[in-house]
Amino acid sequence: MKKTVAQIVSLDLRTAAIFKKHGIDFCCNGDKSLSEACNESKVNKKMILQEIRMLDEKKSETYFNTMDLDVLINHILDTHHNYVKESLPVILEFAIKVSEVHGIKNPETIEIAKLFNLLTIELKQHMLKEEEILFPHIRDLVMENKNLKQISFPSDSVKKPIKIMKKEHHRAGFFIKKIKELSTNFTPPSSTCNTHKSLYYHLKEFKDDLDIHIHLENNILFPKAIELEKRNKLLSLNQILKY
Repeated sequence: MKKTVAQIVSLDLRTAAIFKKHGIDFCCNGDKSLSEACNESKVNKKMILQEIRMLDEKKSETYFNTMDLDVLINHILDTHHNYVKESLPVILEFAIKVSEVHGIKNPETIEIAKLFNLLTIELKQHMLKEEEILFPHIRDLVMENKNLKQISFPSDSVKKPIKIMKKEHHRAGFFIKKIKELSTNFTPPSSTCNTHKSLYYHLKEFKDDLDIHIHLENNILFPKAIELEKRNKLLSLNQILKY
């Protein structure tokens, strides 16, 4: 079976930079084959494959695809959730200030500030749900599997909160995509102030982090959690049948 774009990035995170450079979405829409993704983005597939081959033979330093899920959750929390929490108020403050100062001459900055405010509200609520509901659920699945305890059949599958989280990821991706378009790929006017330039720099940095953040959850953590739940239920059934 041919690998999807998400699977390629999961095997070697360094390939994310290649897809990002050519405008290929590997997080929210990473379930497409490389051929499909290249056709949609009007990119030469052979060129992409050549760039991937040019990566050295060494494996990626961080093996996200083989991490235990509780370790991966810790990484997501420490690296991405913390970054988002620290960055949101700073970027929002910049966005509001730039819209107030440059809004008349550059009306797109007003829309960018509005969109980032909506993104801020949504991401705060989203991360809270992950931290208080979904991630503890996945940690429990990991502990059950490691301890080989008898596992009950919960009424709520891990699939339900994952479906909600993925939907919210798509919405966050939509907001940041619109911001990218409005900012002309995060390119400030040449004659603008340093705050305007800093805003666009931090917005690009934020998008880059969000792409990896969503990829780790949508394409590694979530499908592995669903598979783990299936294994746990099978284990529980086998235990029951022994008695």
